Amino acid sequence: MPMRSSLEGGEGLVMLKGLLSILGVYKLYEKWLWQQVKNGAMPEHIGIILDGNRRWAVNRSMHPWVGHRRGADKTEEVLKWCLDLGIKSVTLYVFSTENFKRPRREVQELMKLFEAKLEEILKNDMIHKRRVRIKIIGRLHLLPKRLQEIVRRVEKATEDYDDHFLNIALAYGGRAEIIDAAREIALNVKENKLKVEEIDEATFERFLYTSHMPKQDPDLIIRTSGE
Repeated sequence: MPMRSSLEGGEGLVMLKGLLSILGVYKLYEKWLWQQVKNGAMPEHIGIILDGNRRWAVNRSMHPWVGHRRGADKTEEVLKWCLDLGIKSVTLYVFSTENFKRPRREVQELMKLFEAKLEEILKNDMIHKRRVRIKIIGRLHLLPKRLQEIVRRVEKATEDYDDHFLNIALAYGGRAEIIDAAREIALNVKENKLKVEEIDEATFERFLYTSHMPKQDPDLIIRTSGE
């Protein structure tokens, strides 16, 4: 492959990018990379763990929420790439149940950011033209009432779309999802809507947050902090 060098790791890539930018050929390199990715096999479902924004800001003596805003803007760009590449489903792991333990001001700023970005989604032509169904997954009752209302409006506006799927995990935890699914199954058994002997893996998947999706498990998971 002509663009590979002996440089290893993230530092080498940064140096290479800088050199190409100076030479004015980085755009050509980007186009070459795009063709390489586009012509390869595509995952159907990508999961992206949005991590590192807070550290990025703190390392630059900025407020943590400045990093979160920068990360949100970049995420929009990544989502467009995924749509252009024909990726069917994307799940963004944005805010976990553990994140509520962060400083109060930071959590408040994050909630404001989520509200603003979801409002933007309602007016985003790309979402509607590409028929992207938006689903916010997690323990939504833990979110502020105003944010819950915006979530309902976004989901309602896109509920009939099925060309692409975008899950946004807020107040989400893997264990919490399993517990919530188990509770729903137990309730269905109690109400005679489900028999114990009918419970299997497929049944369990029907009660997960991602039950609306054609493919629930991600083929690829990316953690943005590089860990």
